[in-house]
Amino acid sequence: MNVIAVQAQNLHKSYLLGATAVGALRGVDLTIQRGEFVAFMGPSGCGKTTLLNLIGAIDTPSRGTLCVDDVVLEKLSEDQLADLRRDRIGVVFQFYNLLPTLSARENVELPMQFKGTQRTERRERSMSLLERVGLKDRADHKPAELSGGEQQRVSIARALANQPVLVLLDEPTGDLDSVTGQGIMSLLRDLNQREKVTLLVATHDSMVAEASSRIIKLRDGCVESDSRAS
Repeated sequence: MNVIAVQAQNLHKSYLLGATAVGALRGVDLTIQRGEFVAFMGPSGCGKTTLLNLIGAIDTPSRGTLCVDDVVLEKLSEDQLADLRRDRIGVVFQFYNLLPTLSARENVELPMQFKGTQRTERRERSMSLLERVGLKDRADHKPAELSGGEQQRVSIARALANQPVLVLLDEPTGDLDSVTGQGIMSLLRDLNQREKVTLLVATHDSMVAEASSRIIKLRDGCVESDSRAS
C-alpha cells in the first residue's frame, strides 16, 4: 500500500519586490509517495528551492493546499509547524550550516537535544549515524577540520537524527567536486534504496537526476514535466 509523503494542490507562492508581486510558484500540483527519490530540476528562478522551502514548512504558501505526512500545513500553528520540522522533516543545506564550535557528533546530536532525547540515546544514535555515513572516526572533529564532502555527510547524518518522514536537500553537490559529489550521491541512493528514506532534492546537477527515481522539471513556477526512471 502506497503512503503519501507530500501532496500539493494548486500551490502558489508570491513575493513582494517593492510594490510588485512576483510569482515564484504558480499552481503546482504534485503527489510524492513515501520512499521516493525525487529531483526537482530547472533553471535558476524556476521555483524549485521555493517549493522545497514550502514542503519543509520553512515558508508558507500564498494559496493552495500542502500536506506533509497526511498533515495539512495551513491548519498548524507556528509551534506545531516547528514540531513538524523538528520531528518529521530533515534538511540538508548546500553550505552545510554546521555549528563551527561543535564537533561532528555534537552537530548530529543537536536536533535530538531539541526534541528532549536522553543524553545516552543521543550519543548512541549520533555515533551510529556517523558510522553509517563513514565518519565514525571523525566524530570529535569540528567542521573546520573536515573536508567539504565530510561536512556534507555530517549534515546528512544530522538530517536523519530524529528519523524524519522525508529529507530535503538543496543543491547537495553544488559546492563539491565531481568525485566527492559522486560519493554523496552514492550515500543518498543507498539510504533511499536500503532504508526507504524519502528524498526530495533541488538541483542543477544531472548526476543527481540520474541517481533519482523521479524527475520533476519546473519552469516559471510551474511543473513542466514529471517523469520516472525507466
